Amino acid sequence: MRTLICSICCMFLFCWNVAAQNSADCRTAIPVCADQPIMGIAGGSGDVDDFDPEVIRETGCLEKGSLTSANIEFNTSWFVFRAGTGGQVGFDIEALPSSGSTPTAEWDFAVYGPDVDCADISNGTAQPIRCNYEVNDTNFTGLGVNPDSGQEGQASLTGNQNTYDEYLDVLPGEIYYILINNFADNFTGDPEPFMLTFTGSSVSADQNTALDCTLRDEFLGLDIVACEGDDPITISAMNSPAGADIASVEWTVDYEDDGIIDDTLTGSGDFGAELVIVSPNTGRYFATITTASGSPPTVSDDSGVMVTFYGTPILDRVETLDTNLSIDPDQNNIEFIVEGDGDYEYAINGGLFQDSPIFMNVPPGINTVIINDKNGCGITDPLEFLVVGYPKFFTPNGDGTNDDWNVKGIETLNNPVVFIFDRYGKLLKQLGPTDGWDGNFNGQQMPSTDYWFRFEYGEQEDGLLVAKTRKTHFSLKR
Repeated sequence: MRTLICSICCMFLFCWNVAAQNSADCRTAIPVCADQPIMGIAGGSGDVDDFDPEVIRETGCLEKGSLTSANIEFNTSWFVFRAGTGGQVGFDIEALPSSGSTPTAEWDFAVYGPDVDCADISNGTAQPIRCNYEVNDTNFTGLGVNPDSGQEGQASLTGNQNTYDEYLDVLPGEIYYILINNFADNFTGDPEPFMLTFTGSSVSADQNTALDCTLRDEFLGLDIVACEGDDPITISAMNSPAGADIASVEWTVDYEDDGIIDDTLTGSGDFGAELVIVSPNTGRYFATITTASGSPPTVSDDSGVMVTFYGTPILDRVETLDTNLSIDPDQNNIEFIVEGDGDYEYAINGGLFQDSPIFMNVPPGINTVIINDKNGCGITDPLEFLVVGYPKFFTPNGDGTNDDWNVKGIETLNNPVVFIFDRYGKLLKQLGPTDGWDGNFNGQQMPSTDYWFRFEYGEQEDGLLVAKTRKTHFSLKR
């Protein structure tokens, strides 16, 4: 009976000339709703590789299934939905005939969420939470219960040949992505049709609220993050509620995302319904559709879609917040200032990454920092930076490490001079920018203990050279 119902729905969709929907890339996934079946079509692998072939071969339940020749990205279609109510959500993907009377495509799928980014899907950070890449001997696959065989969904297990995975338990506001993949038996690359119907207890309770149907009105999709130098991004107005009732499309852009339209752009393709965005043209893009029927006269995506291009991080400068030459207690605190508006993380001296650009108690002398863009748009090589400060101890034992003592970075200061004293105030050594104390006095090794120093130098403050003095102690260890 279910097959008959879906077939009738398909006939109505064709009679009303509603075009089949497809977006082969995650970042332009089609926003969907639960209130009616969706006629979809998948052809080609899209403008970008949603799965980096050098990184993702098998990830989580997204595997090649029972056949080693299967492909995780072949004739794909991407959808996105936002849960409107909490509860159980599933879906049926029904294979439809493209020509003749027998479906030729075998459909696979993967579900990601809640609230993941397409960039994290591509690099394998986000793992699919439901999927099925098994051999299919029915015309259905999906989440929940197979309406053809009555087989209930099970957690993905390679080789079990169950075509259904388990329902999703969703919370209001959560966003999920659905990848639908055509494992065609002939691998011709020809587009293949399918029907996507949402199921589950929350959908049965109210199809109009189970999925947030306002997302469908945002037909340009969710915001897109890309990297400078990526291939051009194509966005489309063909997935709007106007369907095929399009006479023309006007494209506009707000480059600063400040509510002011900066330019009107020229679209491409049928009705000018596609727009090609070239790096690095970050901005919020809008489409206004003039309908052919005039009812309604226009359809627009009022929220638009924000396309952001991130670049490889560039270190502008390192700010010294505090130095142990000027404050007590002893500390060296610095902040990294980076060019660009990416989402960066930082690691110094081979340590762990942190989100904050501020580091506390950094060792004096030469250090290194690595800056990574968390959008996957680049990572720097180790970059050296200098912290001017004094070591709190040194070990003159001839092993080549910390064998002498002086203020690190002293050569960068104005007129620096260092005086070293013992605990009784006796002057042991005077140091300049190129000197270092080896722990000796008059040819004799000085004992392991604390020693005092007075450091005099000049520092620029508001354009003036101001004399500075620091007096404190350090340790000699043997």
